[in-house]
Amino acid sequence: MTTPKLIGISGSLRAGSFSTAILEGLKDALAGKAELNVYRLNDLPFYNQDVDTETPPAAVADFRAAIAAADGVIVASPEYNFSMSGVIKNAIDWASRPYGKGPIRGKPTLVITSSPGSTGGLRAQAPLRETLYAAGGLVVHTPHIAIAGVADKVKDGKLVEQKALDFALGGIDALLNEIRVRKA
Repeated sequence: MTTPKLIGISGSLRAGSFSTAILEGLKDALAGKAELNVYRLNDLPFYNQDVDTETPPAAVADFRAAIAAADGVIVASPEYNFSMSGVIKNAIDWASRPYGKGPIRGKPTLVITSSPGSTGGLRAQAPLRETLYAAGGLVVHTPHIAIAGVADKVKDGKLVEQKALDFALGGIDALLNEIRVRKA
């Protein structure tokens, strides 16, 4: 099998985003095992059915193409008010269209949440997973990957704490296994 291609979608627009740092740390840790494209959502417009036509906005077309080209998806979201970030919800809405044919449909997907607090974004897991299921994503069955105290585990824009990396890599192993099963 060729090297699996993953897209890591960061659910935070902030320059010092912990979601992006998690993905960047995983990108380094996956070298040689999988190729991870860290995707920022800063240019993605709010979902609007009026502009979701045969020729959607360029940022939307690029986002959909990036998901379609990937073998699997990693969604990294902070927890905002006991749920996922609005940026992630918006991205899933774009990825789910056209209805029943969006690039997220049937795509093996891993959920990672984080928080500077003690829960690691755990309360965002259920709504995020439910939204991905509704969009047609194939959410990988693995223990919930929630990284607590994330601010202390990031250095120079990357997740560096080995225990958190190993925990997340266990989820990625499940994702890669699902990809292998689907391609067999």
